[in-house]
Amino acid sequence: MEHLNDIIVSINDYIWTYFLIGALILTGCYFTIKSKFVQFTNLKEMFRLLGEGATTKKGHDTVSSFQAFCISVASRVGTGNLAGVATAIAIGGPGAIFWMWLIALIGSASAFAESTLAQIYKIKGEKSFIGGPAYYMERGLGKRWMGIIFAVIISITFGLVFNSVQSNTITLAFNESFGTDRAWLGLVITAITLAVIFGGVQRIAKISSIIVPVMAIAYILLAFVIVAINITEFPRVIAMIFENAFGFNEALGGGVGAAIMQGVRRGLFSNEAGMGSAPNAAATATVSHPIKQGLIQALGVFTDTLVICSCTAFIILVAGVPLDGTVKGIQLTQAALNAHISSAGGIFIAVCIVLFAFSTIIGNYYYGEVNIQFISRKKIYLQFYRLCVGGMVFFGSIAGLDIVWNLADIFMAFMTITNLIAIILLSKIVFNAWNDYCSQRRNGIKSPIYKHPYIKGLDSDIWK
Repeated sequence: MEHLNDIIVSINDYIWTYFLIGALILTGCYFTIKSKFVQFTNLKEMFRLLGEGATTKKGHDTVSSFQAFCISVASRVGTGNLAGVATAIAIGGPGAIFWMWLIALIGSASAFAESTLAQIYKIKGEKSFIGGPAYYMERGLGKRWMGIIFAVIISITFGLVFNSVQSNTITLAFNESFGTDRAWLGLVITAITLAVIFGGVQRIAKISSIIVPVMAIAYILLAFVIVAINITEFPRVIAMIFENAFGFNEALGGGVGAAIMQGVRRGLFSNEAGMGSAPNAAATATVSHPIKQGLIQALGVFTDTLVICSCTAFIILVAGVPLDGTVKGIQLTQAALNAHISSAGGIFIAVCIVLFAFSTIIGNYYYGEVNIQFISRKKIYLQFYRLCVGGMVFFGSIAGLDIVWNLADIFMAFMTITNLIAIILLSKIVFNAWNDYCSQRRNGIKSPIYKHPYIKGLDSDIWK
């Protein structure tokens, strides 16, 4: 097992160093510049649309834009925010946080583009719209083979590998706080997961729209209280992040490279911008114009990294816990909270991680379901996939920490590269839709309507 982990680490380092980091930054910059900095100049519109989606009533068999946002945030807001941030700091130093911020700021433009495309090329499913990268690869690019490759990768990455990361973090957190047997807890998590995922997208949407706001608000409030109590340390922590990200000593020792690598890796794992995962949730929403969901999903990236990941980073860096890598993952976050609020901190994190990680498990599963259906509509394949998801949830519950994170990295890399190629090739469609939305808004139309059935591969009846 150790030899296999070394091989996976070597492959990861090669792919991330020579391909993925540059591709993420260049693609994000391209969409940022071409859209005239959409993620920075439209924050007010993003919040307006999110509120509109939360208050507008939809039909029984539809998913609102707010529910679609919650499904995607449920997948984003998970162990990447608590365990991933801690791992990034432990391995890459405090400077990794700066690079997490940067990839979120740039990558949110890619998130806007991919979710817009998911809306444009969505199709009608049995109970809601369905879509995502596999669908826009087939219908927008005319390359079903590319869509199938992506569908296979995302089904393995999210439903299997990433979900093993989530269950791994849950059982480690409970073992640390309560001494709970990881195998028995794994069986419980697996049973609950199977009960939920056999209920379909409506059940997933309803559960996510309840869990996500509650867990995010509770965690953010705790972080703000801790920062407020230690407000005199706040300038020191900010200085530590920037010094470690650019410092001369760190550069000589290779620390800057480690900070960039860990910050981008863990940042992408957390916010998923450009990865091609969130578009699967974005496509389910019933909206009048595809740009609406693109803007809402861009806001999801900010929520995840700039708010929740930053909360974890400040909790750890203010606590003064050892950052030498001897403790990492969720146990480092627990140690930091223990330093702030005694043993209650570890217990709080254990409870939080159940909500964060479990909502992520069901969100991740849904991404796999959509893509299994893209490959084949035969229900036997979906049922088999659900059982495999349950099996990987249990595997992650008892597996070692390093191998599950390294597996997540390598599958995430292949998936992201495939999606970035597609959204670049379809970028003209994104910008046409964006120009149409802006034109209608300038003409005083508060809720623009999409009327472009002439786009190749588009279902015109969806946008009537």
